[in-house]
Amino acid sequence: MSARHTLSVVLISLLGLFATKAAYADDYKEALKSFQSVDATSPFFKNAYGYAIFPSIGKAGFVIGGAYGEGRVYKHGTWVGDTTMMQGTLGFQLGGQVFSEIIFFKNKDAYDDFTREGFEFGGEASVVAITAGASASAGTTGAGTGASGGSNNATGKAEYYRGMATFTIAKGGLMYQATLGGQKFTFKPKK
Repeated sequence: MSARHTLSVVLISLLGLFATKAAYADDYKEALKSFQSVDATSPFFKNAYGYAIFPSIGKAGFVIGGAYGEGRVYKHGTWVGDTTMMQGTLGFQLGGQVFSEIIFFKNKDAYDDFTREGFEFGGEASVVAITAGASASAGTTGAGTGASGGSNNATGKAEYYRGMATFTIAKGGLMYQATLGGQKFTFKPKK
């Protein structure tokens, strides 16, 4: 068995351990409540055109890593569709983590960009980590570790990039990483 094949099997096994279950309405309400209770995100709820929320994203890695999560997209507070997030990474990493994520859309243009087929955050995008403890992870391509919690502590500066601002709250696990990889999204309008 080749090293690449072995790593793939390990990755799939780790993702299986941390895989996100199908989110239920209560999961979205709980995640939304968590983000609304944080000082760093309050202004975004008041002024954003819309947002995408992911109650649970599972992330795991051992040299090769990945993440996956399912979410909902809201426009002016109304649920308009579903979204998925996938991320592949390569580099030093070990462990697994589960976190919630929210992406605010500053205006219609940002919302339209996100809901187009195949939207992807590049290496310049950053994520503001909201934690109760130490965390140095703040980017789709950055290095860091995670901690569980959900208080008013935020690492990083909250600002829009390409009309979007992204925040995460670690829910559990520990991930050491110095990896390269971007988040890719799909969007399916609500029927």
